[in-house]
Amino acid sequence: MRLSVLDQSPVPEGASPGDALHNSIDLAVHADRLGYHRYWVAEHHNMEGLAGSSPEILIGQIAAATERIRVGSGGVMLSHYSPYKVAENFRVLDALHPGRIDLGLGRAPGSDQRTAHALARGGVPLSVEYYPSLVQEVLHFLYDELPADHALGGVRARPLGTTHPEVWLLASSADSAGLAAHIGLPLGWAHFIAGGGAEVVTAYRAQYRPSSHWPDPAVSLGVAVICADTQAEADRLAASLRSWRAAGLRGPIPATDTVDSTDEEPIAVRAAGPDKPLIAGPPARVHEELRALAATYGSDELMIVTICHSHAARVRSYELVADAFGIG
Repeated sequence: MRLSVLDQSPVPEGASPGDALHNSIDLAVHADRLGYHRYWVAEHHNMEGLAGSSPEILIGQIAAATERIRVGSGGVMLSHYSPYKVAENFRVLDALHPGRIDLGLGRAPGSDQRTAHALARGGVPLSVEYYPSLVQEVLHFLYDELPADHALGGVRARPLGTTHPEVWLLASSADSAGLAAHIGLPLGWAHFIAGGGAEVVTAYRAQYRPSSHWPDPAVSLGVAVICADTQAEADRLAASLRSWRAAGLRGPIPATDTVDSTDEEPIAVRAAGPDKPLIAGPPARVHEELRALAATYGSDELMIVTICHSHAARVRSYELVADAFGIG
C-alpha cells in the first residue's frame, strides 16, 4: 500500500497565506523523510482558507526542498488554461527534477463562477464538453506525440528531455472517471469530496482501455484523515474542520479553542461504515478504517488530505499514519 499526501495549503486563523505556503513546504519535507510516495498540491482560487492558487509554482519550491518524494498537482484545473502552456510548465519542472514530477488534471473550476470568469481567456469559461480534447492536447504535447496533421503540427513543448511528468486524471464524478478509462490514464478519486464512489471506480477498471504509457488501470484514493494520539484529541482537531465546512468553506480554518467539538454540522463527517468522508481517531483505528476503505475501492494508493488549525498537529497526524502503516 502506497501512502501519499494531498495538501490544500490551509490557512489557519491568525496566520497569513504566506505562512500556509511555508507550512506546505515544511510538511513536504516531513513527508519525504517519513516515506510518503507523492506530495500533491491543490489549486483553489479566491478562497481565504486555502492558499494554493498556483500549484506549478509551489511544486517547484517543494521539489527543490525535498529529495526523493514525487511532487505534483492535485490538480491543475485545465479548463482555465492553454494545454500547451500547461505542458511547458510541467516540462520545465521535469527538467529541473527529472522523474519526480506528476501532473494531476481536473475539470472542476476550483473557484466560484465569477472567479472562473476572471480566469478564463476572454472572460468566458470553456464548457465542460471541451475538457476531453484539452486533456488529449496536453498529452500530445507532454509526450511529444502531436499528430503531423494537427492544426498545431510542428509545435513542441520544450524543454524536451528523456523523462516526462506522470499524468493522472482527477475525478469526483462518473464522467471524469469514464474519461480516464477511455483515454487510458490512472485515476485519482476524490473520496473526500465524493464518497460512495466504489461502483464508479469498479466501472473505471472494467472499462479501462490500455494506453502506451499506462497499460493497466491504477487508482489513488484521496481520503480526509485526522490522526491523533487519542480519539478525544482527534475529535477536538476535527472540530475546526467541521466548523469551517459548516460555514461553507468561508474564511480561514478556525482555531480549535473557538469551536465546540460537540457541535453537529450540515455536512456530515461522522457517517457510519467504511465510506465515511472523514476518518478521525487514534492510529490503530485510522489504520483499520483506511485499510477497509482501500479494500472497498480496490485502490493501489491512499492520498491523505488533513486539514486542521494547528500545523504541528497536522504534521503529527501524518507521522502517526506513517508509523501505523510501517512506511519509511
